[in-house]
Amino acid sequence: MSDQRDFDEFLTKFKSHYGLVREELHKVVIGQDEVIEQLLAAVFTGGHCLLVGVPGLAKTLLVSTLARVLDVNFKRIQFTPDLMPSDITGTNVLDEDEHGRREFRFVHGPVFTNVLLADEINRTPPKTQAALLQAMQEKEVSAGQTTYDLPDPFFVIATQNPIEQEGTYPLPEAQLDRFMFNVKVDYPSLDEEERILAATTGGVKEEVRKVLSAKSIVYLQKQISQIEATPRTIQYVTRLVRATRPGDDRSPGFVKDLVDWGAGPRAGQYLIQGGKAIAAMDGRPSVTLDDVRRVAVPVLRHRLSTNFQAQAEGVDSVSVVERLVAEVPEPEIAKYE
Repeated sequence: MSDQRDFDEFLTKFKSHYGLVREELHKVVIGQDEVIEQLLAAVFTGGHCLLVGVPGLAKTLLVSTLARVLDVNFKRIQFTPDLMPSDITGTNVLDEDEHGRREFRFVHGPVFTNVLLADEINRTPPKTQAALLQAMQEKEVSAGQTTYDLPDPFFVIATQNPIEQEGTYPLPEAQLDRFMFNVKVDYPSLDEEERILAATTGGVKEEVRKVLSAKSIVYLQKQISQIEATPRTIQYVTRLVRATRPGDDRSPGFVKDLVDWGAGPRAGQYLIQGGKAIAAMDGRPSVTLDDVRRVAVPVLRHRLSTNFQAQAEGVDSVSVVERLVAEVPEPEIAKYE
């Protein structure tokens, strides 16, 4: 009972801290409530985010402000066509001491931080994009014969402009799959845009408070992982993920017609982790099916590949996911005689 009371107290405090973080972010970023919720859900579960939106929607500002609010180390890499993998991970340099003895020393790159902003990640060639693969999955970097651990916590938050084609390199599917959420940053509403113009043209710069430290974030991640995902929730997530695969016997007919390949098991892991974060933000000790549905689009939209027929019919991956969420049945609740 005392453990349950302690956990309930943790959820109450976490909900309060979550509200404080949002409040500080909204001092600088007006609107974008859904984007902020998904971004924080990834942070509190140790996931990475890909922010996709046209220029000028405060994607970079949102990430840099988040790093200031969380009181963690922050590095920004502007991805360009001439960027090399060693510019991200670091490189070995030859040092000579006072006795004339030479030895190699590893100089850490900007990836050795807590929050890494990969700005316009699709502007650099695939070999440089691949420099982040090991960092995002294993949270370590290999250089020569030595492997270096990255700081804890570690998040990659990448931005991407979906409309530019000149000088861009689409992200490979293996890299896309490492992002927990693909977050669409949309235009603000009329009221929000008026507030943005009023706030940003007056010459007053809002200051934000530091709310959570790196150590606190690691603690929160461990506690949130303890939130319960019932067998029924796991069954629903499994059904939803498997329904995205056209080769699966139980996938709907429209998936077989419109999808080339679907999501892998990592999608199910992220659906449950995202659901746990949503439950914690609401102060609840267990995940509901509605929590899973709430994160289904950002988790699955970049893990499905639609075919030519879908493109001809004007159907994208988001439409497929939304239809699946509406049609995949919930597992029946076991009845006791």
